[in-house]
Amino acid sequence: MNFLSRYLERTDFTGYEDFKANYKLNVPEHFNFGYDIIDEYARIEPEKPALIWYNNDGDEVLRRDFTFGMISELSNRAANVFRSMGIGRGDRVLLILRQRPEAWICIAALCKLGATAIPASFQLTAKDIIYRCEAAQAKAICAIDDDEILKHIAGSVHGCTTVKAVGIVGENIPAGCVDFRRAMELASRSLDKVVTDNNDIMLMYFSSGTTGMPKMIAHDFTYPLGHITTAKYWQHVEDGGRHLTYSDSGWAKFAWGKIYGQWICGAVLVAFDETGKFQPAKLLACMNDLQLTTFCAPPTIYRFLIKEDMSVCSWSSLHHCCTAGEPLNPEVFRRFKEATGQDIYEGFGQTETTVILGNFGWGEIKLGSTGRPVALYNIDIADENGNSCEDGVVGSIVVRGTDEHRPTGLFLGYYHDDEAQAKAWKNNMYNTGDMGWRDSDGYIWFEGRGDDVIKCSGYRIGPFEVESALLTHPSVLECAVTAVPDPIRGQVVKATVVLARGYTPSDELRKELQNHVKTTTAPYKYPRVLEFVDELPKTTSGKIRRVEIRQNDAAKK
Repeated sequence: MNFLSRYLERTDFTGYEDFKANYKLNVPEHFNFGYDIIDEYARIEPEKPALIWYNNDGDEVLRRDFTFGMISELSNRAANVFRSMGIGRGDRVLLILRQRPEAWICIAALCKLGATAIPASFQLTAKDIIYRCEAAQAKAICAIDDDEILKHIAGSVHGCTTVKAVGIVGENIPAGCVDFRRAMELASRSLDKVVTDNNDIMLMYFSSGTTGMPKMIAHDFTYPLGHITTAKYWQHVEDGGRHLTYSDSGWAKFAWGKIYGQWICGAVLVAFDETGKFQPAKLLACMNDLQLTTFCAPPTIYRFLIKEDMSVCSWSSLHHCCTAGEPLNPEVFRRFKEATGQDIYEGFGQTETTVILGNFGWGEIKLGSTGRPVALYNIDIADENGNSCEDGVVGSIVVRGTDEHRPTGLFLGYYHDDEAQAKAWKNNMYNTGDMGWRDSDGYIWFEGRGDDVIKCSGYRIGPFEVESALLTHPSVLECAVTAVPDPIRGQVVKATVVLARGYTPSDELRKELQNHVKTTTAPYKYPRVLEFVDELPKTTSGKIRRVEIRQNDAAKK
């Protein structure tokens, strides 16, 4: 049993054109994910599986299973604890919960209260916490009892002028903080219902801050319904099937793949809770143990998995795999399919959106393409004046018609940032800031962020195509391609390379990789500068931070 028919006029489509033309979403007034999805499952089918928490960091595998009846009751208890901390409708709470079960429970609880959840990375420093709490005027913090997190919270409290209470999940509870789990045990299991409005702010994310200070991205209470397309038609989650999206709870990928659309579709969510550094063998063990139905991860994870012995995992239960976050290199696609028999369906979107482009299973997968526009969004490629580009011409990926009708799932705006809002929303459209081009079949080909595209001797070179060429060489585990200034050519291509096990840096290997690119793609795109490193800088979501590489190069001048 799932709730798709409550919110969609039709759930099955004959093909992409039928899907694009006839997908109709019904959005009720006062929709609240906590009451209308979680509590409704608990009312109708309380024993329906909802969440599997899994940790295999130690010698013993730890696992806890939750039904919707349990999530409903626990979120009621958590909501009452938040109320005792002074949280009500419209208040904001910063959450640093990694993938503890409380990440799901607290997000649901705050939704029921009409409060705003602000999921945050476990890597935040005291300075980061102060900035976020002050910018959002957060009234409380709820975090796990990790030593580093506690240290940074302790160092931030003096600067968080609006924070009135701190709740800690775990056993190490500092003085003055609420023992959140103990308080939940003592709290009432019943909750007085709060009526919310659809345009209230339900969720707020801070951007990665690669250009200036992080922006506050606000989503309303209808945002979960926008993720039906993400879960059902891109990730292909199944009612009762086990779905794992690889993501920490502080990243928007959590909202994409680990709670909203998936639970509406009736899927069982898997929380792969790592407490140490990512180990691909541990992930494979989890996937084999739990016999996943569907799987989603950023390309970085797939790149690590194909370098492992994937025969240790039985892939018979797996029906669908997908990826987003940055373009998927064709070589990774081929290697993964050889090992598992599964295609990887690419998608594209942002913290500001749900999935807006994707390979949905109708028609061919064009390797290197991000697919075609999803239903509900009017996607176009636009030039600097906002005019539509012809097929084959690179421009900005935009969402048109936002002034007349903001699509369900598109963010409300950049909270308290008129400058960023004016830059991104104009000419009756939202400009994603990402560059791409459209082919004659309507597929969109991603070129990179506007500042990632390299302009060398009059040529425009997208980093993705050079990275894809490098990744076909067996010595390359990961790579990032950026521009470095050149007095003659303006810019030249630089590759920053992480080598696979068994390879060591050398001038001979550098030359071999440069020649490999020359013969794999257009010769003028080869990296004239090639640097070997132990690891690439990444966001907590796994995206490569090319901007950091450029900044480090500039600092060396």
